[in-house]
Amino acid sequence: MKLTLIENFRALFYAPFYAAAELGAWRAEGLDMRMITPKTSAETIEILAAGGAEVSWGGPMRLMIALDKDPDSDSVAFCEVVGRDPFYLVGRTPNPRFTMKDLLGQRLATVSEVPTPWICLQRDLTLAGIDPKQVARSPERTMAQNVAALRAGEVDVIQVFQPFAHSVVAEGVGHIWCRAADRGLACYTTLNTTRAFIRSNPDTVLRVTRAMYRTQKWVAAHSGARLAEVVANYLPDLPRDVLAACFDGYKASGVWSTNPIVQRAGLDWKRDAMLSCGAISTGAAYEDYVDLQFAERILREDPPSI
Repeated sequence: MKLTLIENFRALFYAPFYAAAELGAWRAEGLDMRMITPKTSAETIEILAAGGAEVSWGGPMRLMIALDKDPDSDSVAFCEVVGRDPFYLVGRTPNPRFTMKDLLGQRLATVSEVPTPWICLQRDLTLAGIDPKQVARSPERTMAQNVAALRAGEVDVIQVFQPFAHSVVAEGVGHIWCRAADRGLACYTTLNTTRAFIRSNPDTVLRVTRAMYRTQKWVAAHSGARLAEVVANYLPDLPRDVLAACFDGYKASGVWSTNPIVQRAGLDWKRDAMLSCGAISTGAAYEDYVDLQFAERILREDPPSI
């Protein structure tokens, strides 16, 4: 069956999706998967809802916003792939005993390309008893620009994902203060579709889920270096050794989910973060955002690694 999969945006922590394509996981399930990338990640759910694609990947925050705006929103998550936050706080000086209070009085450069990292960090601050407004944030710039600002001494701490964290640490100009993944489950990226598509094509959604689970098993069983070999064409500007190191770091931090179950604790945490910062005004139940039937069935089936 021909399907269109919406790529949220190109990122190193999305490697399991690229691996599914390169390892032939889609083909093994009889799926002819075409991948498209929207102009902005905010368009992902809108394209899905309009029928421009059958499946997308992205943060469940998009599902939450859509449901908050329209109680009849039809989009749901059915498979979790990134279960923990892949971002880092990197400072100019070492800080091995970091706490959120250490951000007070620092010039902090947060992520501007997508909203989720700052939403999550605001929740961390709030849970630590700190009003996020107390933190001095620098003007919005890209992560690459913030890396340059850290090098130039214009900011004290930057919020970035890989490979930016790896590069500044390797250069000796930055030090890891916090791995956001260490906070625990945060349901960062899911495969999404519409309930209408599920009703019409349940076997197809089951095949997509099976393909992803078989890929998750493969990723869990192989090194970062081997994963780098498989997905290198998707990230051609990065040396293989850098990819391997970043992938090993993500695996060690538990960033990638090892099965397709959308973990309730992680989704609830993300919903509470969205509510806390005002990104949504109503918090729906887990079942309003998730259709778990396919992940549960595939988990019982326990297919072999791709």
